[in-house]
Amino acid sequence: MKIVADDNMPLVRELFSPYGEVVTCPGRELTAAHLVDADVLLVRSVTPVNAALLEGSPVQFVGSATIGVDHVDMDYLASRNIRFASAPGCNANAVVQYVLSALCRLRPGWLRETVGIVGCGNVGGRLYRTLRVLGVDCRCYDPFLDNATIGGLTTFERVLEADILCLHTPLTIGGPYPTHHMLNEAALMNFAPGGLLLNAGRGPVVDNATLLRLNRGEQWQVVLDVWESEPEISLPLLEQVTIGTPHIAGYSVDGKINGTRMVCEVFCQWLGQPSPEKPGRDEAVQWLRATSLAESVLAVYDIADDDRRMREALLSARDPAAVGFGFDQLRKTYPARREFQHFGVRVDSDESLARQLAALEFMVV
Repeated sequence: MKIVADDNMPLVRELFSPYGEVVTCPGRELTAAHLVDADVLLVRSVTPVNAALLEGSPVQFVGSATIGVDHVDMDYLASRNIRFASAPGCNANAVVQYVLSALCRLRPGWLRETVGIVGCGNVGGRLYRTLRVLGVDCRCYDPFLDNATIGGLTTFERVLEADILCLHTPLTIGGPYPTHHMLNEAALMNFAPGGLLLNAGRGPVVDNATLLRLNRGEQWQVVLDVWESEPEISLPLLEQVTIGTPHIAGYSVDGKINGTRMVCEVFCQWLGQPSPEKPGRDEAVQWLRATSLAESVLAVYDIADDDRRMREALLSARDPAAVGFGFDQLRKTYPARREFQHFGVRVDSDESLARQLAALEFMVV
C-alpha cells in the first residue's frame, strides 16, 4: 500500500508506516502525478481534494487532519466510493488558547466585556464553555443550533453589538445560511467602534477588501489568523490589522498530533485493524510563577510573537509569489507550541486566580 501525505502532518510516518510505504511532500505541491500509484492520500487544509487531483488515481481513502472540509469535494469522493476522514475538534483547544492570548495581549479588561461568538461548533462551543467558566458574558450566533445544545444563542444582529467578536465558522457558499462574506459592509458598519474583531475560522467569512477600506482609521482592533486569497494575502491589510498571524491558531503540537491520530483511527477502522496505542505522558511539567491570568497565558503563548514574525517575513516581499512562499514557510517552520495542560503554575494564596487557571487546564499548586 502506498500512502501519500502532506509533510506538515506530525507523526504521519510513525502512525501510518506499519500499513504501507509513506511518501511525503508539501501540501500545496501535491498534484495528480504524486497519486498515480497511491492508495491513500493524507492532507491538511492547503490541498484542494477534487477530481482534478484524484481522477484516474487508485486512491481509495482520503484523510484530512483538520477541522474544516471546505477544501474537499465531498460529492466527488462519494461518487468514487472513496472513504473520507477528517478530524473535527482536533485543534479546538489550541484555537481557544489563541483567542485567550489575543484577549490578554490587547484587552486588559476583557473579563468584564461582552464576547460574541459566531459559529459554535467544536471550536466556538469550546470557547463559549471556557469563557462562561471564567464568568464572561457571552452571546452566540449559530443558526444550526438551539439553546438545548448551547446557551447564549441570539440573533446575528445582537452578536454584532458585543465588545469582542470572534468568528469560528466553516466556509459555506450555498444553503440557507452561507458564511462567505458574512462580515460584509452592512455587518461591519453595525460593529461598534472600539470593538475587537477576531477571525480564526476561514478567511473569506470576512470581506477583506471592505474591512481594509472601512478600518482605515483603525476604529476597530482586528486580529486575523485567516485571510482571503491565502497564501498570497493582502499586505495593506496585514499592515493595518492590530495582530496578523499565518493561519496557525490551531497549530499547537497537541492539536496537530490530535488531527493525525484521529485520521489514523478511522483509517485503521477502514482496514479492519486495531488503532495504534496512544503513548503515555513522556515529558515533565514546565513550571511558571504568575500573579495574574494574563501573565500566565502570555508566558505560555504570546500571540504578539507570531505577529512580529509574520510582519518581518512578509512586509518586505516584492510580489504575490514571494508573499505566498513566505506565508507557507511561516506555517511550515512554526515554532513548537504546547498547550496549557503541559504547564504548572504556583499561585500564592490567590484562590480566584487558582480557579481561573485550573479552568484553563493549567496544573495549579
